[in-house]
Amino acid sequence: MSSEADASSAPSPLAGRAVRFLALAAVYAVVVLLVPRPDTVTVEGWRITAIFLATIAGLMIQPLPGAALVIIGLTCFVLIGGLPVPRVLTGFSSPSVWLVLAAMLMSRALRDSGLSRRIALIFVRLVGQTSLGVSYALMMSDVTLATGIPSITARSGGIILPVARSIAELYGSTPGATSRRLGAFLMTSLYQGSAVACAMFLTGQASNVLIAGLAAKLAGVTITWSSWFMAGIVPGLASCIVVPLVVMRVQTPTVRRTPAAAEFAREQLVAMGPLSRDEAVSLAVFVTVCVLWMTSAWNGLDVTIVALAALGVLIMSGVLTWDTALREKHAWDVFVWYGGLLTMGEILNETGSTTAFAEWVGASFSGMDWFAVLLLTLVIYFYAHYAFASITAHALAMFPPFVVMLIGLGTPPLVAVYALACLANLTAGLTHYGTTTAPIVFAEGYVSFADWWRAGFAVSVANLCIWVGLGLVWWKWLGFW
Repeated sequence: MSSEADASSAPSPLAGRAVRFLALAAVYAVVVLLVPRPDTVTVEGWRITAIFLATIAGLMIQPLPGAALVIIGLTCFVLIGGLPVPRVLTGFSSPSVWLVLAAMLMSRALRDSGLSRRIALIFVRLVGQTSLGVSYALMMSDVTLATGIPSITARSGGIILPVARSIAELYGSTPGATSRRLGAFLMTSLYQGSAVACAMFLTGQASNVLIAGLAAKLAGVTITWSSWFMAGIVPGLASCIVVPLVVMRVQTPTVRRTPAAAEFAREQLVAMGPLSRDEAVSLAVFVTVCVLWMTSAWNGLDVTIVALAALGVLIMSGVLTWDTALREKHAWDVFVWYGGLLTMGEILNETGSTTAFAEWVGASFSGMDWFAVLLLTLVIYFYAHYAFASITAHALAMFPPFVVMLIGLGTPPLVAVYALACLANLTAGLTHYGTTTAPIVFAEGYVSFADWWRAGFAVSVANLCIWVGLGLVWWKWLGFW
């Protein structure tokens, strides 16, 4: 009887959704009616700014899935902002949007063929004799796959997590009393490693391509797969070495040696047998794509065309069927919200709002050296992610005004762009809601709320020191400043 009463008194999902929509309407109203409009922004432009901010708020509180919110936002751009329909749909014709879609469909072929799991098991077999070695194996698996799979969820949640859970269970480490035996360390380490993998490659995370588009329009900086790779390789590898050590210090496992993990990986690889036809085709395509992307500055091939051609090979060979591609809902969902957000970001920049904000913030730093402003800005930018549940939402809200502000105050454009772009990914490690994979790993139950946040903060300090310290030295050597 009491359970029925509790159920009847619980708020309905529709009621909760209505409250969240009212919150978005309030965001729009506050911006339009209460926030002073800059003189350089038109009335229509200010309405568009309010719609954009309400959409970003929606991505945070999620009354609807992100793609649906973006469609509603684009519709409001037309009905309220007065923009023509063709203009608000231009993002869906962008090559970068098709690059992300093609790469995510390619990743489905790698997963279904078993190649992705084989790669992870090979790393575990090679260096999995200790708990620290297992964490390095999981991280390097993620980093390897990030060269061509722009989905942290597919990599960490779909490929790396099951391997980590199986190894933890080999040592009797399950959620609850035995979690600290090994599982808590592995879960924390694999998630923090996935954030590093996202930061190292243009294809590490779907929103990286979005940032690249914004960098070209706002800062005049062209980001390619190879240029991001060069910018991220040294600080990225340093983070790959340091992050598991930091997690080991904060989330120390009681099991230090794990010979059974390497044996487990060996047995699984034996069970898988030699490379299947689908794995061989997937491997050949994966390696070819990475080589062509890495050498795009010399071969002259557009990275999107390379990705689409690779997708065509996978479909024609039967490794990926079109029906399977259509069932890859996450890829099509990203296509919708990414294409829409790309347009929204471009239009927001055209209103002059980001420039006005950057000038306002820049006035507070007047007279300061650009290097000091950069350091202060990066710390603010990084820890602002406590308020975001999405790398994309964070980057879209804060990258445009911050990059304009930093460049306006004298920061070299390449330094401003790559610092903000890479750190946007590393911020995901702060919380158990930092990006889409965080709730998946947290839901395994191995890591408590307090331990997750404690490890997240410790790793954030290490990553900031590496990417701002060593990163700036490396970028100096590359000629960024």
